[in-house]
Amino acid sequence: MTNKIFLQVWVVLILLTITTALISNTALSIKSAALLILGIAVVKFYGVSFYFMEVRKAHLFWKITLLFCVLLFFIISLLIL
Repeated sequence: MTNKIFLQVWVVLILLTITTALISNTALSIKSAALLILGIAVVKFYGVSFYFMEVRKAHLFWKITLLFCVLLFFIISLLIL
């Protein structure tokens, strides 16, 4: 059961990586492409951390800390753009 879930998460991560590469080669403005890529990076980060680093089994404190750090990174990145 868990191997099937890991395979599904891995496939989604690969598809998101390909999507990121395709977005970087489109004719979108730099700001909108950067926002899309940052959003995909956040989703990929959660996929890796919760499934492959097993944060989903960790204490609630670590889950909230992870969420806070990623949201803080995303907000600061938005302000810089």
